Amino acid sequence: MRRGNARFRFAALVAVSCTVVLAAGTGLAGPAAADPSGADPVGVGPADVGPAGVGPIFVDGQAQIVPEFADPSTWIRQRLWVETGFDSDGDGRRDRMHVDVTRPGPTADGLKVPIVYETSPYYAGTASTQRQYFWDVTHELGQQPPARISPPPIAHQPDRTAVSTSEVSTWVPRGFAVVHSDSPGTGLSQGCPTVGGRNESLAPKAVIDWLAGRAKGYSSVDGGAEISATGWSTGKVGMTGTSYNGTLPLAAASTGVKGLGAIIPIAPNTSYYHYYRSNGLVRNPGGWVGEDIDYLFDYISSGYPDRREYCARHVRVDEMNRFQDRASGDYNTFWAGRDYLNVVGKVRAATLMAHAFNDWNVVPEHSVRIHAALKAQGTPVQAYFHQGGHGGAPPLDLRNRWFTRYLYGVRNGVERDPRAWIVRNETGPSQLTPYADYPNPAAAPVTLTLQAGGGTSGGLTSLARPGTGTEQLVDAGHDACNAGILASTVSENRLLYVTPELTAPLHISGTPQVKLRLAASRPAANLSVALVRLPWTGAAQCESSTRGATTSIITRGWADPQNHRSLWRSEPLRPGKFVEMTVPLQPDDQVTPAGQRIGLMIWSTDHEFTQHPAPGTVLTVDLAAASVALPVVGGPLAMPVCAERDARETVVIGGVDSGVPNGALAGACTINDHILDAEQWSNHGRFVRHVTEVGNQLVAAEVITARQRSAIIRAAARSGVGR
Repeated sequence: MRRGNARFRFAALVAVSCTVVLAAGTGLAGPAAADPSGADPVGVGPADVGPAGVGPIFVDGQAQIVPEFADPSTWIRQRLWVETGFDSDGDGRRDRMHVDVTRPGPTADGLKVPIVYETSPYYAGTASTQRQYFWDVTHELGQQPPARISPPPIAHQPDRTAVSTSEVSTWVPRGFAVVHSDSPGTGLSQGCPTVGGRNESLAPKAVIDWLAGRAKGYSSVDGGAEISATGWSTGKVGMTGTSYNGTLPLAAASTGVKGLGAIIPIAPNTSYYHYYRSNGLVRNPGGWVGEDIDYLFDYISSGYPDRREYCARHVRVDEMNRFQDRASGDYNTFWAGRDYLNVVGKVRAATLMAHAFNDWNVVPEHSVRIHAALKAQGTPVQAYFHQGGHGGAPPLDLRNRWFTRYLYGVRNGVERDPRAWIVRNETGPSQLTPYADYPNPAAAPVTLTLQAGGGTSGGLTSLARPGTGTEQLVDAGHDACNAGILASTVSENRLLYVTPELTAPLHISGTPQVKLRLAASRPAANLSVALVRLPWTGAAQCESSTRGATTSIITRGWADPQNHRSLWRSEPLRPGKFVEMTVPLQPDDQVTPAGQRIGLMIWSTDHEFTQHPAPGTVLTVDLAAASVALPVVGGPLAMPVCAERDARETVVIGGVDSGVPNGALAGACTINDHILDAEQWSNHGRFVRHVTEVGNQLVAAEVITARQRSAIIRAAARSGVGR
């Protein structure tokens, strides 16, 4: 996840220089107060106006900067501690959270405003990121690694007078208060850091309860005068933040707390298992080789020194080190308790989810899985994606409309806006593009088969039957280079299967799935898979990073073949025995331009992400059972993988002329290219069923009529193909 200042290293972000054009009629025609008519679906009412007539102003459905709110010298700043309902640091007292408030001056005169709230474990400093404090990844798979050394303690800062200033200059001038809090066991908040534990959800819930008058706040960490928010707070709260700070809005929403009307999580970690493991394989986030959840505990443990030993013993040692399981990588109840998908059913806050498709720190599945679950359960949700790296907030227009709608109750029509916004920059300047949803509703899976020759460059196409035979690669282990050099040079350490040059742009939207039947020469093996765009762009030396948005990685995934049956239980591989598995790659939405090729690369040890065993493990892949299901906008007929156009005027099947015009499809492809009558078929019936499926696709795409489909199927039935 994104780290504090000592570790604040974004991958190159895509700068979006564009104006968001929203559907006509969804905004207000001019300045207005919040509409008091009609109830909001999340119980948000109209805006308040202070006794002096000062209040928020809305134009085109967005809160505007108000002169009376904009002068920082008039802002009211408070600091306090909110009492929670838990004791996580074992001192026999309820933990209190350190909170600061910045609000417009007119709130002193009776104006009530909603709140934008960000909470974080990073505000009070973080620990060393020197390599010696991470896990040693150079060891055999399945073995317990050498013990890890913790970094020096974070210096405590008892004299801090505020928590943070983030978001203040954006939202206070527009009529919101901004609130921050230190997470449990960090900064001046009591408790223990638990990295996804229950107290990380309950702590922001307590702050939201305080803002609504349901919890108590005090002027000091132990005792002090009681402080109330009800004189200036409407009790309507929106949360936002990036990375860890983006995880915590979802954590708070998963409690079902009243008053949390909207959240904007940016690059959130929604499952610590998915952050530190992939399909049973021990995997580190990109750029942090050897990081695991116990290191992240050390990294954020900046709380009161007298409770740190207790927290380290009870959280890091007794829980994390006992159950994180770096030997097998299996899913277990420890990880399940830190997976927000398991508690998403309580989320009612309208969610604007933001993520990048080239984020190899918090990979995009984190947002996509929650986005899908929220859609399924009817929670208001919208998605913003870009093509850059870790972080990157939606444009302010989108965020403003979201908070204005769900915190102020302004009926700006945001719920009728497109459900997905994606930055397109693959073939031209950056442009924020609206879509009906994500994945693109027009996307459908296209099965690509692997053809022999992967040791150099085998074929990858949707217009051929599966290849035959087996092909092998040898794991480079701790001598492995990064993916760029593997994709751009011939190597025994990988298999590569490549499409013909695309004759039209290809739009992928969704989650590719790679099916493999493979065997290993040892009881355990890493498995790494990537879709790459060729020719390779960017650096391609052994140590060159593949985590930036400028490289040719389209998407990638990792898996442990020992978990081919279940994430919960590993099974040692029997050398030479084949197992079948499906490897989901990371979700994507990307356009590959014409003139390029797409490659599927299979290898073992990924130097940037996996553990580094001894070299020499041989992986054998059965081509007949290997395929890629690629989610293509337009489906199978949109695959532009034909090198040249079939010149025949009609659809001819095994020498039988159907009389149907040989219509043009994607790129240089025609209907004849999809018939596959020159391929080897095990029987005639199977071939006819294939042609029937193609005919159905052509009718659905309005390329041919139902009568023409019948003519094509009759020609296939009369042919000798497969007999």
